[in-house]
Amino acid sequence: MRKKGIAWIAAAVIFLLAACGPQGGQQGGKSTANASPETLYKNNCASCHGQNLEGNAGPSLEKIGQRAGKEDIERIIQNGKGQMPAQRQLSDEQRSRLAAWLAEKK
Repeated sequence: MRKKGIAWIAAAVIFLLAACGPQGGQQGGKSTANASPETLYKNNCASCHGQNLEGNAGPSLEKIGQRAGKEDIERIIQNGKGQMPAQRQLSDEQRSRLAAWLAEKK
């Protein structure tokens, strides 16, 4: 019985990590290489952090700029932190734009 419980927990963790992962580099057949920070957020972050930065499976980012600077945010996007996986599908330029946009949220 204990093995079943562990299996269910493992399955739930895998599901949550998959749900919070990237949604691909293409949206509706259009490249996101030059996408706005808002679009990058929607496509890569909103599933965990909420459509309006309010938080969901991940923490709220509504006032992230009060807690972290652009460089810190960019490092977290690139490397991940805690339960958040690294968002390496984003280019350096995309990570920089997204981090700058998030750092303005105060």
